[in-house]
Amino acid sequence: MTTETPQAERPLSRRERSKNRMHDRLYTAALELFAEQGYERTTIDQIAERADVARGTFFNHFQRKEDLVTTWAQQRQEKLRELMDRSLAHDDYDTTVQLERCMSALAEFNEGERKLTQVMLTAWLKSGQPLLEAPEYAGAVFVQAISAGQVRGDIASDIDPVLAGNMLRDAYLGLLYRWSQSAEETIPLHVELRALLRITLTGVNSYAKRGWTAQRAPESARAAS
Repeated sequence: MTTETPQAERPLSRRERSKNRMHDRLYTAALELFAEQGYERTTIDQIAERADVARGTFFNHFQRKEDLVTTWAQQRQEKLRELMDRSLAHDDYDTTVQLERCMSALAEFNEGERKLTQVMLTAWLKSGQPLLEAPEYAGAVFVQAISAGQVRGDIASDIDPVLAGNMLRDAYLGLLYRWSQSAEETIPLHVELRALLRITLTGVNSYAKRGWTAQRAPESARAAS
């Protein structure tokens, strides 16, 4: 049996480093303008001017303005995945702890830049990006945590991790959109996300305490229906 030594990554050339710096410069300029005046009101000419480059330089890095939204979403996904990869490496953390860490990270991302989140999330939805995501990858981080929980035995084995992960992802996005669109922040996002997770993990009905069975509901519930 032989063990292959992973090859070291090839260092970037000066030209590649320069290209990456210009890409980041344009991206940063765009996000600044989006936060200041909104996505719709920001033009490619304004982005190029803010970055102090020619208009044509923009198209060397992004085919269209919508690509900036895609980049924003992808960078957030990668940041969350890196964080959760480190967390999931700890086998002694149960699924509740792992999902709490995931929700806390998502809250931190959004609460740290509320205005930009509002602008970019709206643009992301309008561009139809949620519909373009591959179903098996939409809730990938949630799926990963749930699958690991099934291996440990703290998540039921008959639960479809992809279905459960995508349900968590959909609930998160719905809550995030409502939170970002509210004129005033009444409840912090991290509090709402913890409540969402608790409801997801425990459910809303307690059959044993209320005298419910799968076939029979209590008289008070039948009378109210």
